[in-house]
Amino acid sequence: MNMLFFIAQAAAAPGANPLTGMLIPMLVIIVIFYFFMIRPQVKRQKELRAFRDKLAKGDKIVTTGGIYGKVVEIKETTVIMEVDNNVNLKVDKAAVIKDMSDAQQPR
Repeated sequence: MNMLFFIAQAAAAPGANPLTGMLIPMLVIIVIFYFFMIRPQVKRQKELRAFRDKLAKGDKIVTTGGIYGKVVEIKETTVIMEVDNNVNLKVDKAAVIKDMSDAQQPR
């Protein structure tokens, strides 16, 4: 934080434009927000989109509502998942959030 203060003071030296003194800290804040908030979120969205695109029959999944099941059929925008013996649910692909094939089974 002190670094930003010194940069602002140096930019606001006599004869310098006062707008520059405010512009540099604002640019630093924008860059920090990009690297710590926006970029990781975009990366997660890409990973989730790739996961949904490569869903296959037999994959174990979890929906956003917390329903665990196994993929029975995949269509363009929907997934039919088996929740229990002869109990199938049709859910939107956007509701699928996890692959549970590598998770530990509850005891």
